[in-house]
Amino acid sequence: MTQGSTGRFFVIEGIDGCGKSTQVERLVAQQGWLATREPGGTELGATIRGLILHGSEAPTPLAEALLMAADRAHQVATVIRPALESGTTVLCDRYAGSTVAYQGWGHQGDLDQISAINAIATGGLLPNRTILLDVPVDVALGRRGSDPDRLEALDTSFHERVRAGYLAQAAEDRDRWTVVDGTDSLAEVSAAVDRALGL
Repeated sequence: MTQGSTGRFFVIEGIDGCGKSTQVERLVAQQGWLATREPGGTELGATIRGLILHGSEAPTPLAEALLMAADRAHQVATVIRPALESGTTVLCDRYAGSTVAYQGWGHQGDLDQISAINAIATGGLLPNRTILLDVPVDVALGRRGSDPDRLEALDTSFHERVRAGYLAQAAEDRDRWTVVDGTDSLAEVSAAVDRALGL
């Protein structure tokens, strides 16, 4: 967080099918927080999301990371920072950790390059707490819908690398990340998330 900001910034991360959307919807309904997502939390972001996940041409891994960064930079400037500065709590479905996990670990990109891209896109804005809903890949794939997007449709080894990337980030920054077992019951997962967020 930057000096002068008064709101809290929370992020929920995890592989597709981990239960992020369920927790975001629950927390917003219960707490009245501002919810957004990456990519797609703004009109520009929705266009970028369509290009990345459903476009007719698959972007290269670096182009994909840069598109994600463009969405993030725009959203930080137009949605997240203004809300935080007004004292609003913001809950984001994915943030910079996703780019590290998906474009870095999943696509086996240059992690130093990804880190530099993230630093530019976020302008140094870090979440107060990131919740990682961790589930085995086979469980997550079993929860997936019948019409997967481009990233969801990639092979199991890709998703295993993404999960490993998430767990590595959580292990490296225990002050800001909390890992929650996403295979527990909904009530248990919700309770663990609430404890991690100090609710």
